[in-house]
Amino acid sequence: MRRYDRLRELRRMDPERDCWEMYRLIAVYEFPWDFTRALELALFRTYAVPSIGALLLRTAQFTERPQKRYDDTALLLDAVVEHGFTSEQGRTAIRRINGMHRSYDIGNDEMQYVLSTFVVMPKRWLDVYGWRRLTPHELRACTAYYRRLGRHMGITEIPETFAEFEQCLDDYEARHFGWDEGGRAVADATLDLMTSWYPGPLAPGLRAATISLLDPPLREAFRFPAPSPALRRTVEGALKLRGRAVRLLPPRRAPHFARQNREIKGYPQGYRLAELGTFPVPGIRGCPVPHGSREATPPQPPVAPGP
Repeated sequence: MRRYDRLRELRRMDPERDCWEMYRLIAVYEFPWDFTRALELALFRTYAVPSIGALLLRTAQFTERPQKRYDDTALLLDAVVEHGFTSEQGRTAIRRINGMHRSYDIGNDEMQYVLSTFVVMPKRWLDVYGWRRLTPHELRACTAYYRRLGRHMGITEIPETFAEFEQCLDDYEARHFGWDEGGRAVADATLDLMTSWYPGPLAPGLRAATISLLDPPLREAFRFPAPSPALRRTVEGALKLRGRAVRLLPPRRAPHFARQNREIKGYPQGYRLAELGTFPVPGIRGCPVPHGSREATPPQPPVAPGP
């Protein structure tokens, strides 16, 4: 297999009908590392919306158990990517996601915005740091994939095209980005988590490098100090160099799923999708009203942790 053979395969597929198959090839063969980094930054953006940041602080999951929250989010989304929307694993993951969201008063516009970050940020990351950019054909497939995920999550008035998703994201951020103590606390906890994955002496430098990747409106919403131009150039230069190096490598022959990422640390003995996430109790940690008992889910064998 040559470097661009998979792209030729993708071009033969229909971006609407084959959106899951195309997204799977793109995310776990072509750009697994890049999609992980881009989606981390996508979630990071949501903390700068005061209503979202304050809610996340009230749940305490991001501040008291950040590794579990990171793992659960990645593994639930990964199950749909790996197995598809109609598989038992995919349906279980979506039930868990919806079960958690229904425990809180989250508006449709907030759900639209979070979905928009998943559509837009990987494209923006790859435009700057990827070994190649997404083609318009691939972008249509990614958009269709997240439109389908959004429908499964009960989101209404979902944008139809990438351009509409991008406009939704930019407009929402212009209206809602702002300072909130909860959002900053969640952002700090997430940065602490990310730096904990590496040797301790590297933590200050890694934190500064990560902040340097944030665009000014996002950084200012958290009141992070502006990075030095030299640091920003160094970080961006290193990421661009990585992209050029990856372009010279042979194509990936085996898929790399999020569950195989070294950052997933909470389930060394494996996990069951139906047990991931939180099961909020009414009146505790920000859940204001009763929502019935935990939905029934057929027993599943544990998923083995990644290598």
